Amino acid sequence: MIKGLLSLVINLLILLVFVHAIGSWLPQVRESGFYRKLDALIEPLLRPIRNVLPTYGNIDFSPLVLLLILYLIKHLLRL
Repeated sequence: MIKGLLSLVINLLILLVFVHAIGSWLPQVRESGFYRKLDALIEPLLRPIRNVLPTYGNIDFSPLVLLLILYLIKHLLRL
């Protein structure tokens, strides 16, 4: 039961990171209330990665790194 719940949470986070990354490219979406709430949820997970990983030009790789970390956690826990 706990394994299923943890898998659900990680899968939901993966989906939200994708939505956050895609929404960050669209100015109309970034200004929406939904995106602000999503940003409040995802940004604390991205901030530590951004502190360690520099941006390259205007490209932010922190969502990609976060996705890799989430997939690694799923793999290590065999979810």
